[in-house]
Amino acid sequence: MGITSLLPGRLGFGTAPLGNMFRAIPDDEARATVEAAWDHGIRYFDTAPFYGAGLAESRLGEVLATKPRDSYVLSTKVGRVILDEHETATPDFGEKGGLFEHGNPNKIVHEWTAEATERSIEDSLKRLGTDRLDIVWVHDIAQDFHGDQWLQKFEEARTGAFRVLSRLRDEGVIKAWGLGVNKTEPIELTLALDEPRPDGFLLAGRYTLLDHGHALQRLLPTAQEQGVDMVVGGPYSSGILAGGTHFEYQEAPAEIVERVGSLKSLAQRHGVSIKAAALQFSLAHPATAAVIPGATRPGRIAEDTAALNETIPAAFWTDLRATGLVSPTAPLPHNA
Repeated sequence: MGITSLLPGRLGFGTAPLGNMFRAIPDDEARATVEAAWDHGIRYFDTAPFYGAGLAESRLGEVLATKPRDSYVLSTKVGRVILDEHETATPDFGEKGGLFEHGNPNKIVHEWTAEATERSIEDSLKRLGTDRLDIVWVHDIAQDFHGDQWLQKFEEARTGAFRVLSRLRDEGVIKAWGLGVNKTEPIELTLALDEPRPDGFLLAGRYTLLDHGHALQRLLPTAQEQGVDMVVGGPYSSGILAGGTHFEYQEAPAEIVERVGSLKSLAQRHGVSIKAAALQFSLAHPATAAVIPGATRPGRIAEDTAALNETIPAAFWTDLRATGLVSPTAPLPHNA
């Protein structure tokens, strides 16, 4: 079963911020944000054990436990097992540094073996308070977390997580699986395999207004040929396209700030919100099944919904192309 056929809409909710990413979020604020997503009609929720060492899953599960299970689609990820013991050393998150330094203090084991995959799923079901998952993503087997060792992690996942998830899908325990990564190369490698076959992938930060050239070159044409769709995570490039200061989970460098300034100036000239431009750009590619921006405040959900439905004049997209702010090969709304 493909990813697109599973999803109830083109706008989902990414829960990484609920794991106290960048800041400590009060429980009531997190709860209100998930409720706001529900009230605005969002029925696809994505989470992961990694987000705050189980915190995001627990917070999401608390709200979804009050909703009919058949009325929403739920995805989580494998690759991190959360232990009961507390971490005493500074966690090594590769390029992502102190991403979840405000999350739960539990120790995290990074492992993609068959045994770890099955344990991760069991633990996620408990934290989420549900009896089943719809989609499972293999999380972060890429350079940003593992540097030169990433191919070893990929091979561990290929012989472990990939096979477990394929079996669970074939048995009907889950409906679909794929990769959830911040880099294109692991997905390219997966698509080149004869088996096992993923149903789709979650690509975070690599198909946005600010960063899409590499995905367009090889990844997306191959994915289209194979009929494998993608969910776009991080459509606001870690927040810089939504009024924040982060890009790639770090403070944005000067050249990115300058580029965002150019995008915002063009949007203002056409009376367009930059959030709307960002969401609708990511959705314009025919391989995109949905976008899943994250949020920690209820008001952000209303902004996302409005951005999805905002009418953007064709002239904006034409000017965006003409100024070179997007790749000449990027599909745009209105065929600009």
